Amino acid sequence: MVSTIQTAPIIAVKGHSAAAKRMHKAPSLTNRELFRRDRHMCAYCGKTFSDIKLTRDHVIPTSKGGPDKWTNVVTACESCNHKKDDQLLEECGMKLLYVPYTPNRAEALILENRKVLDCQMEYLKSFLPEHSRVWEELKA
Repeated sequence: MVSTIQTAPIIAVKGHSAAAKRMHKAPSLTNRELFRRDRHMCAYCGKTFSDIKLTRDHVIPTSKGGPDKWTNVVTACESCNHKKDDQLLEECGMKLLYVPYTPNRAEALILENRKVLDCQMEYLKSFLPEHSRVWEELKA
């Protein structure tokens, strides 16, 4: 005879689990993750594009001391990135349509468009910061 145990997709444990601690860590900064965070929208013209038409733009260019980190990079279309070139926003007369921020691991998991069960989504949502652009999509 074979015994089986049915459990919920998320099992609660007392205290802080290692998985919960990781939810607050930022994912690696890659173009793929950046484009997902920014919903494939150019930070300058507001249009959406496929991955191959997008670039990573440093709000403060690295040549001017800007770091390559989440809070200094945005998604830009090729045209806008070329127009901004290696300049500060005030030098080129361009403005950001949204503010760059550091996503956490829970947001990255949601943005990966995996098949997330309702109960799993509720768990992941509990780790989302209020400024996450994912909230807009989850409300729709």
